[in-house]
Amino acid sequence: MDGASSGAVASGTAGVPDLHVVVPVYNEAESFQAFYDSLKRHVRTPHVLVVVYDFEEDTTLPIARAIMERDPSVVLLRNPQRGVLNALRAGLAYPPRGAVVVSMADLSDDHRCIDAMYAMYRQGYDLVAASRYSRGGEQRGGPWLKKTLSRTAGVSLHYLAGIPTRDPTNNFKLYSRRLLDEVTLESTAGFEVALELTVKARRLNMRVGEVPTIWTDRTAGESRFRLTKWLPAYLRWYVEAFRTRFGMR
Repeated sequence: MDGASSGAVASGTAGVPDLHVVVPVYNEAESFQAFYDSLKRHVRTPHVLVVVYDFEEDTTLPIARAIMERDPSVVLLRNPQRGVLNALRAGLAYPPRGAVVVSMADLSDDHRCIDAMYAMYRQGYDLVAASRYSRGGEQRGGPWLKKTLSRTAGVSLHYLAGIPTRDPTNNFKLYSRRLLDEVTLESTAGFEVALELTVKARRLNMRVGEVPTIWTDRTAGESRFRLTKWLPAYLRWYVEAFRTRFGMR
């Protein structure tokens, strides 16, 4: 199946919610039903769920298609190219208007904060981060080195580079269509997209905010995060944040 399919009216027409939740998947059969149930239980804002997948053999698809039979707000979007970076690109490009939240299917993200993120968007914010490192936030589990680097980067960028969120590397974020239409994504590895968009929103003087979140390490499936492979890509945007702060861009 190429492109997008859904039992709902085509995106961009009357009646389609203003909020889209984008979830890239890769063999998430063990967690996808629980992920979907979490969204339905905790998110009161009407939304479209956009499931981005790489290949027809993905174990997530039978579960997602069964859900689609009873829920017309679920959309399947075939990634035109494989890989998490291209999945994120496709998902972020899909909604025609409104706001986009990126969430992972591994149950690490706390969906209870999505309504608060959307409320900030309605108040004029173009990027809202779910922050593990703000007051009330928490990170449970995960590799020690990854946690340490993430926290260090977030705190230093906030206090030294003027980034308005303490968690710019977290991919659990809301983006406005206005921001996404204004920038050209330059990321080359994968999840550093979140840091790139945060830096560029700041560069464009768009409003960036955060809400506290509790992040929990996955208990099922396999993570596609590759720290050693992607660290140089993160460092690029870390440096760009300081260049932006001191007018060196």
